[in-house]
Amino acid sequence: MFIRSLENVPIEKVKAGKKTFRQILISPEESPNFAMRRFIIKPGGEVPNHTNTVEHEQLVLNGCARLGIGDSIFEVKKNDVVFIPAGAPHWYKTLGDEPFEFLCMVPNKEDIIQIME
Repeated sequence: MFIRSLENVPIEKVKAGKKTFRQILISPEESPNFAMRRFIIKPGGEVPNHTNTVEHEQLVLNGCARLGIGDSIFEVKKNDVVFIPAGAPHWYKTLGDEPFEFLCMVPNKEDIIQIME
C-alpha cells in the first residue's frame, strides 16, 4: 500500500512517439494485477500506429486527440473513457494547443509492442 504525488514520479520520453512522455504511476512490481501509467502528448505530438499484446483501459485527463483503433477514427477529450482490445492497432495525434493527457491501465502480463508504420 502507498500514496504518492504525481510531482514525485519521473517523466520519461516515449521513444516511438513524437512529443510524447509517460510516468509509471504504479508499476507491475508494485501491484499484483494492473500497472497504471500517465501519458502526456504535447501539442503537435503523436504516437505511431502500433499493437500491444495486452488490453488498455484509459481515462482522458486533459486536451483532445484523434485516436485510431483498428479501422475506426475517434476524437477523444477530457473525461472520455477508452477501451483498446489486446492486438488492436491504435495511434494518437493531438488536436488543439493543449497537451493530451490520459491514464492507461494495463494487465501485468508480457506486453509486446509492434510498430505498424
